Amino acid sequence: MAAKNDLLYQLLEPAVKSLGFELWGIEFHSQGRHSTVCIYIESEKGINVDDCAAVSHQLSGILDVEDPISGEYTLEVSSPGLDRPLFSLEQCQRYVGEQLNIRMRIPFEGRRKFTGLLASIENDELVLQLDGHEYLLPFESIDKVHVVGKT
Repeated sequence: MAAKNDLLYQLLEPAVKSLGFELWGIEFHSQGRHSTVCIYIESEKGINVDDCAAVSHQLSGILDVEDPISGEYTLEVSSPGLDRPLFSLEQCQRYVGEQLNIRMRIPFEGRRKFTGLLASIENDELVLQLDGHEYLLPFESIDKVHVVGKT
């Protein structure tokens, strides 16, 4: 899946930028013959429904012409929201001092799910504090990471 996400990012990022937005991330979900492509966009001034519609229209045209996805798929464009997914170490750096939910690809010290304070980033590892312990989680081993939304 990483290769598919990388291809989609390279293909779509210039168009998103040209519309004045940041391509926050891409999630590609394949279920049988039908897939869903979730595109997250961000802007300093925020994201509204019209922004999502404009980006969706532009990206639909690119995907129709380039045809990087075989079979049927649904394109979804949205803001990452308060409990935003993080896709890179650079994005994680923006949230040092915040609570994160992390799911590992394989168990790390006997567990796959962590919720704690992102204390720092050292090399390619997230330093997460929880339950009086400090965990160094290799970013490459993380399946998903989300900011814990504030209510």
